[in-house]
Amino acid sequence: MNPAEPEIGGRIFLVPTPIGNLGDMTLRAVEVLKNADRIACEDTRHSGILLAHHGISGKPLVSLHEHNEARKAPELVAAAKSGERIAFISDAGMPGVSDPGYRLVQACLEADVPFEVLPGPSAVLTALIGSGLPCHAFRYGGFLSVKSGKRRSAMQEIIDSGETGIFFESPHRIVSTLKILEEIAPTAKVCVARELTKKFETYHRGTAKELLEWFEARTPKGEMVILINGA
Repeated sequence: MNPAEPEIGGRIFLVPTPIGNLGDMTLRAVEVLKNADRIACEDTRHSGILLAHHGISGKPLVSLHEHNEARKAPELVAAAKSGERIAFISDAGMPGVSDPGYRLVQACLEADVPFEVLPGPSAVLTALIGSGLPCHAFRYGGFLSVKSGKRRSAMQEIIDSGETGIFFESPHRIVSTLKILEEIAPTAKVCVARELTKKFETYHRGTAKELLEWFEARTPKGEMVILINGA
């Protein structure tokens, strides 16, 4: 079968979207979105920009986010069971990774509805490879807690493991997080990857103290991934 030709029968597609650069869509992802009967989006307004960029228009868009996923997922699965081809895209990256998508997959499994997961952009893997830290064994911890005690525990656990730890962090807390890290692991290798794939993408590598001095001297901005290796 030609990859551009839609498969027969209803199903759900989980389609990764760019983490910053709108050009980072695979040919297959664009074709799936063009052939979908409807597209479920974490934020229809945000996704509308991406769809327009790739010439995809006239598709019914429905909202599927963390607050309505439990209720909407069975509805989408029922529609797929009746023959619809439904694509789901989150705001950025791989659906289900710190984004909606998990409940949708569970609903597909429970209803025995076929679903496909397309490969594509991921801030986790992009940051890991770009950091230069060991990538043969790594652990993704999602968003670090807003509570300093839980942040300390999460980072201490990854230091003790000897693996490379990957976390999402807010620019408003990056200085506080680096201060904690300097206390518990002064010799650990650290990388803060910022604004990945965007115009002002940067990788800051060094010890927690070195990175802390850099971020204290500037106003931290942008989406950040912090990577730690204490081996």
